[in-house]
Amino acid sequence: MKHPKAIAPSRQSGVVLVISLLLLVVITLLALSMFRSVGMQEMIAGSLREKDRALQSATSAQQYAEWWLTSGNNLNNIITCTAPTLNANIGDGHVCLNPLSTIPVTVTTVPWTTGAGAEIGTYYTPPTMLATGSTAGAGFNNYWLPPRFYVALLGAAPSGEQGNIYQIDAWAYGGDPNTVAVVESTYLVTTGITDLGG
Repeated sequence: MKHPKAIAPSRQSGVVLVISLLLLVVITLLALSMFRSVGMQEMIAGSLREKDRALQSATSAQQYAEWWLTSGNNLNNIITCTAPTLNANIGDGHVCLNPLSTIPVTVTTVPWTTGAGAEIGTYYTPPTMLATGSTAGAGFNNYWLPPRFYVALLGAAPSGEQGNIYQIDAWAYGGDPNTVAVVESTYLVTTGITDLGG
């Protein structure tokens, strides 16, 4: 009777285990970098949102100042501005004889203050805005502070034009004090009726 030959077990070298562990390490590193990338993209998106909110808030103050300038008798409310801030929501505001650059104020450094440290300008709170002054209230309609604007009379219109030229500067925060936008416009206010032809 023949007995089958016993086959000696082959020696395994563990190559499959080593390759599996290497693949596991590579997949883990890819997953970690993906999660980090997602977190970074969320931070970038949040910063862009706050930047846009600050810009929209500053633009709303600028547009309000342009409307305010031509409303009622505000064109004749001209003074040399030194301080303090006024509240446009209760009808305050004035046109300044002195542009911000003569106070001296660096327009991009907010809040705008006089040499004595008093804040200047007029603040305007749009109807749906909540200005909390703290990060605890940050949210969709919550902003750090209401936007500010400053209206300065630059002088008479160029020859051939009637009226005066005004410079309107405005700035606003987003939801925290680290996000600020500053906007500026030059605005010609004419008097009388102009026939544009037709």
